Amino acid sequence: MLDFLPEPMREPTVLAIPFFAVLLLLETYAAAKLEREDGDGRPPKGSYERRDARTSILMGLVSIGTSAFWKFVALFGYSALFAYVAPWHLPVDAWYTWVIGFIALDFLFYWEHRIAHRVRLVWATHQAHHSSEYFNFATALRQKWNNSMGIIMWAPLPLLGFPPAVVFAVYSLNLVYQFWIHTERIDKMWKPFEFVMNTPSHHRVHHGSDPEYLDRNYGGTFIVWDRLFGSFQPELDRPHYGLTKPVETYNIWTLQTHEYVNIARDVREAPSLRAKLGYVFGPPGWAPAPEKVSS
Repeated sequence: MLDFLPEPMREPTVLAIPFFAVLLLLETYAAAKLEREDGDGRPPKGSYERRDARTSILMGLVSIGTSAFWKFVALFGYSALFAYVAPWHLPVDAWYTWVIGFIALDFLFYWEHRIAHRVRLVWATHQAHHSSEYFNFATALRQKWNNSMGIIMWAPLPLLGFPPAVVFAVYSLNLVYQFWIHTERIDKMWKPFEFVMNTPSHHRVHHGSDPEYLDRNYGGTFIVWDRLFGSFQPELDRPHYGLTKPVETYNIWTLQTHEYVNIARDVREAPSLRAKLGYVFGPPGWAPAPEKVSS
């Protein structure tokens, strides 16, 4: 089915589309049959809103093409690092190459994800994924179109001898794992599993816009990175989902680009070079301290 693509770029995420579709249909059916209004002004747990779900699915379809583009760009750099710089070459057909590669990429994913929430320019690439006020399998498909930061972050892997084909494949497998954790249908799971792995409970926290949930639980497949590096937060109450400043549009282009526009506006109006740099590289919501008025 994917023979028209170079072999290193054949997407496990594309092959998983039937699996995604079945889970979407099952969750939609459950939402229609089981849910009742909670009476708190929020969408019922696991519910779908037609325009919101359509927006998420469209973003996911476009992201297949944009992801292929970024991988095509990265293929040249990764191949050069692997062929000419890596001190050794790990065999592509060895099980340990794939296991170590998967764990290493998830470690780098944690840090890339953490940077994406703490550096505004990178947040601009990622915020569209958080823009839905619903948390369901459709939300998992609301993917970013600019994968440049990820491409930079994965570069140590070919430098350390992981074949580019392995790097691309384990990243896609990481995304496939993350699909099923975008649901409110699964409560907390077996404690040892919850301790090591990312789960729906952990990821609901990550998508929460409540103060206690902001910038927490960055892990992709494994939650142990958050436990090790101080960013873990257990789920205490049902989160409020979405951005702290909602965009209030279903236009997929606007959802993907509005933060770049906001950055450009803030930089243009900034009174100093320090403020300009702060608006670009500071955390989302950063603003220069107000000048003191002398008496």
